[in-house]
Amino acid sequence: MTARLSPSEVPAVPPRILLGPGPSTAHPRVLQAMMAPMIGYLDPDFMKILDEVSALLRRVFQTDDSLALAISGTGSAGMEAGINSLLEPGDTVVMCICGFFGGRMADMAERVGANVVTLQSEWGKPFPPDLLEAELSNHERVKLVTIVHAETSTGVLQPLGEVAALAKERDALLMVDAVTSLGGGRVGVDEVGIDYCYSATQKCLACPPGMAPVALGARALDAVRARGQKPTSWYLDLDLIAKYWGPEHVYHHTAPVSNIVGLREALRIVLEEGLDARIERHHRNAMALRAGLEALGLDLVVDARHSLDQITPVWIPDGVDDLEVRQTLLRKYKIEIGRGLGSFAGRVWRIGLMGESSRAENVFAFLSAMEEILPSVGYEVARGAGVAEASKLLAGSA
Repeated sequence: MTARLSPSEVPAVPPRILLGPGPSTAHPRVLQAMMAPMIGYLDPDFMKILDEVSALLRRVFQTDDSLALAISGTGSAGMEAGINSLLEPGDTVVMCICGFFGGRMADMAERVGANVVTLQSEWGKPFPPDLLEAELSNHERVKLVTIVHAETSTGVLQPLGEVAALAKERDALLMVDAVTSLGGGRVGVDEVGIDYCYSATQKCLACPPGMAPVALGARALDAVRARGQKPTSWYLDLDLIAKYWGPEHVYHHTAPVSNIVGLREALRIVLEEGLDARIERHHRNAMALRAGLEALGLDLVVDARHSLDQITPVWIPDGVDDLEVRQTLLRKYKIEIGRGLGSFAGRVWRIGLMGESSRAENVFAFLSAMEEILPSVGYEVARGAGVAEASKLLAGSA
């Protein structure tokens, strides 16, 4: 006979204010939608849901010309689907890297046997297009150029216009990581000229993790279908996935029905708020957070001109223990923030304001907690200064 755990033995999921690099707080309407009755992934009524999700995604990606779909998997699945499907062994890909996640793309491309050219630039600053221009002149044919729009590891918002123009001049496909910007920033797939753009549900879209929204342009889809050999991954083959999401709705794999229903609700919420209003909300709260951090004497990593509204990295003061502060925030105040990655490990804290987590009350809760924690670890701050500056900024922008 199977023993049952008593309620006291079942670990509870603790309440958290999620202010890290993801996941963010899931919207209650999304969680409610995911509790809908189960339906088959080939049910005619579910096909209508797929079509609606695709149409809503096109509006959020700001594209009329791309097939919009959601890959079963996190943002890294969207990344790997693009790499595996667009590149064949020997193809040249030029990767513009100024943070941790640009490097992850390179690792994936090497595994498929592509000729991988990595251009590294300084963390905490945008990638300079002149590096790409100089490199492109060294190659007769470049199949793909990749870049991260919103670099989660550094908090940099990358301007895309010049990079897109350079890729177009060389007839190269452009692949863009919009994991942290979609739904909270302006992506503009058609305006920029992005051939393949991928994101994730657990950040500005305020869904649980598990889906990677994608905008797949006609040039990219043609390139996938013109391959000389099949992609190394069957599961992440964009041609097969596109046929399931396209008008034929050809079976590929068991779709995560509840996640897709939740994503539909999330996209409805985004468009109810209005994309412009949502972008402004993220910007306003980020500005208040930065004002509060600077009032506490903390130094921001990224110049204001290139700051990402969804992630704000701040330098850890000398002598302050990174882990102690983060653990105190988590255990005493129920607030999660992110640690530094790569060359920023142990040097920065990353504070996320994405989707439902981008709220003024969360800015105040975090700054108030830091005003108490920092003096306890030997870094004196003016009590109330951070909250006061954030309040002043929000009052002025109301």
